[in-house]
Amino acid sequence: MVRKRILGWLGAALLVAAALVGQASPAAAASLVEVTNFGTNPSGLRMHLYVPDNRPARPAILVAVHYCTGSGPAFFSGTEFARLADQHGFIVIYPSATRSGSCFDVYTAEALRRNGGSDPVGIKSMVDWVIQNRGGDPNRVFVTGASSGAMTTNVLLGDYPDVFKAGAAFAGVPFACFATTPPNTWNSECANGQVNRTPQQWGDLVRNAFPGYTGARPRMQVWHGTADTTLRYPNFTEQVEQWTNVHGLSQTPSSTDSPQSGWTRTRYGGTGTTAPVEAISLNGVGHNLPTNGMAAMVIAFFGLNGGGSEPPPPPPPPPPPGGPCRVAYSVNPWNTGLTAEVSITNTGTAAISGWTLQFTLPGGQTITSAWNATYTPASGQVTARPVTHNNTINVNGTVGFGFQATHTGNTAEPTSFTLNGTACTVA
Repeated sequence: MVRKRILGWLGAALLVAAALVGQASPAAAASLVEVTNFGTNPSGLRMHLYVPDNRPARPAILVAVHYCTGSGPAFFSGTEFARLADQHGFIVIYPSATRSGSCFDVYTAEALRRNGGSDPVGIKSMVDWVIQNRGGDPNRVFVTGASSGAMTTNVLLGDYPDVFKAGAAFAGVPFACFATTPPNTWNSECANGQVNRTPQQWGDLVRNAFPGYTGARPRMQVWHGTADTTLRYPNFTEQVEQWTNVHGLSQTPSSTDSPQSGWTRTRYGGTGTTAPVEAISLNGVGHNLPTNGMAAMVIAFFGLNGGGSEPPPPPPPPPPPGGPCRVAYSVNPWNTGLTAEVSITNTGTAAISGWTLQFTLPGGQTITSAWNATYTPASGQVTARPVTHNNTINVNGTVGFGFQATHTGNTAEPTSFTLNGTACTVA
């Protein structure tokens, strides 16, 4: 099998869920529970459910779909959707993929047509179960996801436009872009942003998933970072072309703004939170989404925040601390591992002889091997120390070192560094 390289990106420890067998007992409110025997499930997906304490008689339903190597419980604990469910009273379904690599099927012919089989059918069964057994509102069903989950979001909107009212895709690809022939499960051409179709061609792929359907189409919100090296940024434009064509809209935005520094938001077919298509481009951001209050903007786009008003923009990240040093840090991740390259530049006025660099590795990352430095401990708050040949950093000089680590889905970088007790600027 081709190695799956859709990467995890959230620091979410797996939550051991209480099992709910069959349908005899109601879901435990305000806790994550597993539901079994929820209906037709050709690919053996698992279903976890979060039902908030306070909800209306007919609550909306949100399907939140995880990334490769992840799980429903990991997405529950690593995103804000459950907290927002408590605030706004909607139910959240967290599907879990069970195939090798924990990726969802977005590539087979079965997955890319309505009721064709595989993962989309299982997720549709989860929605039906919640409508029938938890009083969910069939007219307010939504889906969001990241990476593999974002691709699944596109697929579900194409297969079931009569079920889902809107979707939000974080770092995904268009419907059918990832199509390939089993046993292949990875489409490098699509992942690398090399599939370029006309809006009409993209739109036809969606329409062909449910031939003859003439009803309303789901609204779509697309998020993508320009520095994404896993599912590259051209996929952002191709998704916008696809869904504007599906809605019969112009490729010219109705409005353009910047909710936060480095973000460019374009809306198509409308200028408010109910625009049929909304796209947010994130300058310099990689594959680690959603973060920094983005989930609240998803809930506003879905109209689940109590009236559809736009939430205040998330606060910008704090400026990097200054000091007589500058640290550059870059990560090259893969399925369950990564390598990190680190460099320290002496921006002070005197040479540094004998140094220690402290930083905190994101949750789930553990160092397994290293070069040009030693590291203690292997996870959590780490201290790096030099080896003999790079013990001194001259004025304006730079030393480089690095390590290899395993991860459990979170491939983010440390946010701050301290050299000999003094905060460094982060390059």
